[in-house]
Amino acid sequence: MIAGMNPRDLLLGSFRAAVAAADPAIILPPHLPAPPRGRTLVVGGGKAAASMAAAVEAHWPADAPLAGLVVTRYRHGLPTRRIEVVEASHPLPDGRGEEAALRMLALASQLGPDDLLLALISGGGSSLLAAPVEGVTLKELRQVTKALLKAGATIHDINTVRKHLTRLSGGRLAQAANGAPTLALIISDVVGDDPTHIASGPCAPDPTTCADALERLQRFGIALPAGVRRHLEQSAPEAETPKPGAPCFAHTENRVIASARASLQAACLYFEQHGIPALVLSDSVSGDAQAVAKQHAALARAVSSRPLALISGGETTVTLRPQHGRGGRNTEFLLALALELKDAPAWAIACDTDGIDGSEDNAGALIGPDTLLRACRRNLDAAGFLAAHDSHGFFAALDDLVVSGPTRTNVNDYRVLLLGVA
Repeated sequence: MIAGMNPRDLLLGSFRAAVAAADPAIILPPHLPAPPRGRTLVVGGGKAAASMAAAVEAHWPADAPLAGLVVTRYRHGLPTRRIEVVEASHPLPDGRGEEAALRMLALASQLGPDDLLLALISGGGSSLLAAPVEGVTLKELRQVTKALLKAGATIHDINTVRKHLTRLSGGRLAQAANGAPTLALIISDVVGDDPTHIASGPCAPDPTTCADALERLQRFGIALPAGVRRHLEQSAPEAETPKPGAPCFAHTENRVIASARASLQAACLYFEQHGIPALVLSDSVSGDAQAVAKQHAALARAVSSRPLALISGGETTVTLRPQHGRGGRNTEFLLALALELKDAPAWAIACDTDGIDGSEDNAGALIGPDTLLRACRRNLDAAGFLAAHDSHGFFAALDDLVVSGPTRTNVNDYRVLLLGVA
């Protein structure tokens, strides 16, 4: 042990420090603008939407007009007084999210030049604000989204498609604001922190086209529902999203107020305060979860300086077989990492900072030097669980899942490889 803490507690403490660095109650208030002469309408969506709305209410002048509507994932809501919070489905959209998005567009269209549109955007907003464009049904949108997720498409690929199939994405919320000044406060969950990719960029110019969306679907071999095909193949200008330079962006600001980088740095400081040198490898690790695990294992074998905490963020992917078990990309990464490391003196944690790994009830999991030994004693075939994409079942059997509950923020995945700590 180091500094009186065992490795498991160190890893869990570092995760809490990373999440705290993206807490809207702390990071959002300094970015609030002065109230306008007219009304302030708050709209938005994402896994952090409710906590962002609560932060706005807590710091907005009591005598200044404030109203609005945000949508967040089921079980991610919070009580609010002036801004309505709706819960909807993620990662597949549902009717509650569709209805909320349509209401937001209607409210935004009533604004004038003396008013302010304050958009609260965070990861998950793409599916939570998914009102299909005319000619595309919600069932078709769900079908396409589900197929892309199963195919292992990156979030950029998925959002390129969703921008062109939904009414609010790809700058269309800013377009609906009727010329009112618009400020989007954004918690980033994507590699690169580009507002056009976060929640499919409701207030950001969209450089992609319907043809780009069609190409992504064809690349992943997605069967196109009739409504989706008709919409993406038409050449009508009104089918396109607003592009860079469009008039609607003249009075629009997209401001990223939290990102993976800040959370990883907070975790780095946490380890150093506990006497363990730490290094942030990258905040933009992507690719197949098992391939990323191989890379991390190779790095662990090459590092001679111990103890050391190697920290990374980003978003991996998992390409599922037709028959598969339960698990998210973080537990898949860890199970593959455990097999690569075997019984090496290393510990690791991998969690989604929103508290939900994929669609499960856990944030992620932990592994240690004895993970495979304990699995063997319980007759758990680690390689078999990995082949079946049943990492949740594996770690649940070992009682190594990390269950934090919804954190109501989201700055992508958090991983630590802890070396040389007994």
